[in-house]
Amino acid sequence: MSVSFDFGKEAEDFAVKYLIQNGYRILARNYFYRKAEIDIIAQLNNEIIIVEVKSRTSNFFSEPEEAVNTKKKKLLIFATDDFIQKNNFNCEVRFDILALLKTKQSWSVNHIVNAFNVSEI
Repeated sequence: MSVSFDFGKEAEDFAVKYLIQNGYRILARNYFYRKAEIDIIAQLNNEIIIVEVKSRTSNFFSEPEEAVNTKKKKLLIFATDDFIQKNNFNCEVRFDILALLKTKQSWSVNHIVNAFNVSEI
């Protein structure tokens, strides 16, 4: 595998641990629908949380969360709709971004709760 793939997997693994430590229950990882992929689908209380993980080793050019553009948000919404319908969920859905920055051996976390909603797109 490539270095960037390995780094992305490491970041997603860290994100899962972070979410679990904060009381989230992981429902799915790497959920694909057509051209879309949801990194993590979690549940907290009666809410489904769609988590987009963005990771970098430097924020010199931009913050990780800035990589989640309108096109990516639309793809996440389509994939979420598919997941919700296939699993017969009837609850609120929230879209979060976990922006991770790794320096040396430690991660800094910017958990953006409710980063966007469907009505904005």
